[in-house]
Amino acid sequence: KIEKEHEKHKCRVQNQEVIKDIEKQDLRVAGQVRYLSNHVGFPIYENTNATYYKSGEENFKDMIRELKAAKHYIFMEYFIIDEGDMWDTILDILEQKAQEGLDVRLIYDDMGCVSNLPYKYDRILEARGIKCMAFNPFIPFVSLAMNNRDHRKILVIDGHTGFTGGINLADEYINEYEKHGYWKDAGIMLKGDAVWNLTVMFLSMWDYIDNKEEDYIKFKPSKNKYYNSKGYVQPFDDSPLINEPIGETVYLNLINKAKDYIYINTPYLIIDNEMATALKIAAKSGVDIKIVTPYIPDKKFVHAVTKSYYESFIKDGIEIYEFTPGFMHAKTFVVDDEYGVVGSINLDFRSLYLHYECGVWLYKTDSIKSMKDDYLETLKRCHKVTMEECKNTSSIRKVLRLIIRMFAPLL
Repeated sequence: KIEKEHEKHKCRVQNQEVIKDIEKQDLRVAGQVRYLSNHVGFPIYENTNATYYKSGEENFKDMIRELKAAKHYIFMEYFIIDEGDMWDTILDILEQKAQEGLDVRLIYDDMGCVSNLPYKYDRILEARGIKCMAFNPFIPFVSLAMNNRDHRKILVIDGHTGFTGGINLADEYINEYEKHGYWKDAGIMLKGDAVWNLTVMFLSMWDYIDNKEEDYIKFKPSKNKYYNSKGYVQPFDDSPLINEPIGETVYLNLINKAKDYIYINTPYLIIDNEMATALKIAAKSGVDIKIVTPYIPDKKFVHAVTKSYYESFIKDGIEIYEFTPGFMHAKTFVVDDEYGVVGSINLDFRSLYLHYECGVWLYKTDSIKSMKDDYLETLKRCHKVTMEECKNTSSIRKVLRLIIRMFAPLL
């Protein structure tokens, strides 16, 4: 059902003049754009402002402002929702907007929220006027379907404003609650034509769960106002049902195009041989590669697997840093002052192969400079892992990490 919905509602209308303009700048970049637009079904756009957020706190402040300004509809799709200051503030606005007659809809992942929200929370919200769906409801017995979770973070307001990134709706994401030290995250707000891709992502998931079919065009603004924006913006999604890993392909294309540097934030570093090899070859070719991971983990076994990559990466010239104040949850790539990705896609098997994910691919936007500046500031709060530290790790611990790594696809 999901596969059929995805194929039916791809955003197929690509402005070919935009691709021609990109071809004049760089043919390799145009190839990446055609992959996501013509093959995957999500066009690239101009006329879109992209604002990068270096923390959940900054992101939350603007989310609230935009939610309060909503006039027609609000669509939200999140992996984790937890009751607290962040969600309670948002929920009050959603309830008020529903009472004003707006079309307010929410999708949450049932597994992601199973320990956070009351049983059948969707019914509780429906009683408050908010249309609500739980994705892939939790079944208390072994089921392969439980592996496929909706890990996306999407907020769309009136078709002209959209948010995505790594930030869920719980207090630790805005550091109102200290769960694993300081929670470092990243998000992005889009204003303009590119928001349509996020709108279609949400509606296709909604129609799958609701088992209905509606006219998407009625949710598309008749005319977005003109945004005096630089560069190009291309939101895209990934699905375990597609026969290729779109998120990993986007990351690999960035790695293979890099000439000067690749700066990566990721909470987990559990990758396949193809991506590991691509990173090592790029480093050996003279590309400055830096990867920031957490110092305080949220999952100790997963962090042990992450650490198992350190020694071989450092040996081949890749610099590894741990974010010492706490947990690094941001999922960002910034490359050569030209390219960037902000989204929900971790560097682990679950995100790359099993989950429903989304991201925003950026080319020559002002937000890329903001991403780089944030990254360089973050490095000042990190500890650089050395080869000496890796070699001084006990043999028993190294063996245990490698044993756990054998089960990496299940973590």
